[in-house]
Amino acid sequence: MTTADITAPESHSFEADVAKLLHLMVHSVYSDKDVFLRELISNAADACEKLRYEAISHPALLGDDPKARITLLIDADNHRLTVEDNGIGMSRDEMIEALGTIARSGTKAFMERIQAAQGGDGAQLIGQFGVGFYSAFMVADRVDVVSRRAGTHEATLWSSDGKGSYTVASASIDEAPARGTRVILHLMEDAASYTERYRLERIIKEQSGHVPVPISLVEKPGAEPQEVADGAALWVKPRSEITPEEYMDFYRSVAGQFDEPALTVHFRAEGRHEYTTLAFVPGSTPFDLFDPDRHGRMKLYVKRVFITDEAEILPRYLRFVRGLVDSADLPLNVSREMIQESPLLAAIKKGVTSRVLSELDKLAQNDAEAYTKVWETFGSVLKEGIYEDFERRSTLLGLARFKTTASGGGWRSLKDYVGSLKENQTAIYYVTGTDLARLKTSPQLEGFRARGIEVLLLPDPVDSFWVTAGVGYEGKPFKSVTQGAADLAQIPLTEAKENGRAPATEAVTSFIQSVKATLGESVSDVRASERLTESAVCLVAPETGMDRQLERLLARAGQLGSAAKPILEINPRHDLIVALASLGDIEQALREDAAHLLLDEARILDGELPADARAFSQRLARVMQRCVPNG
Repeated sequence: MTTADITAPESHSFEADVAKLLHLMVHSVYSDKDVFLRELISNAADACEKLRYEAISHPALLGDDPKARITLLIDADNHRLTVEDNGIGMSRDEMIEALGTIARSGTKAFMERIQAAQGGDGAQLIGQFGVGFYSAFMVADRVDVVSRRAGTHEATLWSSDGKGSYTVASASIDEAPARGTRVILHLMEDAASYTERYRLERIIKEQSGHVPVPISLVEKPGAEPQEVADGAALWVKPRSEITPEEYMDFYRSVAGQFDEPALTVHFRAEGRHEYTTLAFVPGSTPFDLFDPDRHGRMKLYVKRVFITDEAEILPRYLRFVRGLVDSADLPLNVSREMIQESPLLAAIKKGVTSRVLSELDKLAQNDAEAYTKVWETFGSVLKEGIYEDFERRSTLLGLARFKTTASGGGWRSLKDYVGSLKENQTAIYYVTGTDLARLKTSPQLEGFRARGIEVLLLPDPVDSFWVTAGVGYEGKPFKSVTQGAADLAQIPLTEAKENGRAPATEAVTSFIQSVKATLGESVSDVRASERLTESAVCLVAPETGMDRQLERLLARAGQLGSAAKPILEINPRHDLIVALASLGDIEQALREDAAHLLLDEARILDGELPADARAFSQRLARVMQRCVPNG
């Protein structure tokens, strides 16, 4: 725009304390400068939407140019970026009102007028508050706006440096768009990268690629426009009109992955709140699945305009889900960065979470093989929800799958487990640890295996936490096989095991008491074991104490002051114990060494080290020396 194109410029002061407000807009409201482009494209899309509605009653407004479009023009040599639309445009008075008053939303006023005229069936407009335009001053030291309202021959130029005042003047018809608005950004030196095609194209596709108006890019003055967004949002189409290939392409673009989605969740919620969700469960583990921040990767759109990917639409235990939610109700207001505090968004979060879990449940029922792959990939994350989400705990327990002592290497549901309970069994038994192979050989399992009782094998760190959260399934509590008394007396042994079950002798009972006296404060108790059938000893936690695996996890994290003393259980029928019990008082030194070695053996079987490695070595050497003939 040249000086010759402007006639009788008039200077105006912004309403309100603009210097402070613009500073707030530029430096506080938006955390990412890229959003200025989103805002300008949103305004342009609004203008096109306004024209579409006004043209219903005044078709002549469209003239010979009925197709809406948004065009970005790059002029790198002059450090300029132009965003132009062929929408409704603005008259001189409308420009002063819309651009001269911060937070005076022409869009909002227009919507109110449409709703009043049409009984509430208003246009699907984007901007609800007129502050987004001013984000342009984050990257430009001057902004010129040239606009011509549809159906008129007058064009107006609005210009400002964003420091408290603006000018308005008539603009040359030759330099103005035939209809609509042209926003010219005179870019700051540190914003020169916004004249790079690849960067603009990336921002458009990420933030505004799905507005309902096609967007084209002109790489340099005189070049042909090239379409970078077709104005069609995949998620607003009916599922029947979307091919698997289109879903695949969209998944790969939104998820940044190159696998195939294991599950696609596409639905439109109507009623009190209207929104559309298109979400995907990946087919493989995302690289950031166990990022300490554990943020979700669902994008939030409002009327097809990207708002944020930090709204935490899904809970953390569903952070592997990729996709978006497009709301028809949420406003685009001055606090877009804080939109997650909206009660409307809270309702959307609840609805989307429930639907995703429901679709996972359907997959589990209809395609067990496909669901097994999902569980193998994301089960350890989903189990976080059992601990964190009390409201949906029963649903998550129903989705959970486990390796067990009876699964033969496969996966079992809790429904399967409860359906196989033994006579008089009143609890769901489990064992936690860090290695599945070690869990399978835990000595604490022996008594359960001897009775044919199925035990859940829980090797994930999160397992030690959710089982302690007071959970139960179908009235059956969860109980650790390494904590408290085994309570197995009421459950009969299998016939083969029962035949070899002899009562403990008096000598063994006396030996167990002597072991307890020898170990003293090293343990909280020493007792005969119901759970051991093959091993000589094992360690368990007290009934009211913490599960031993959880205790170890907390100790490693520095969140445990002092560990509880374990209980040493001794198998009274084991050949070694019977032999040790037969030693006379003359072998008291050997019996004492044996007591400490039995405790260290139990520690080793539990995946720990002896408490005193040197003492362990000396005791072991003395015992071995007794076994070597003299000479």
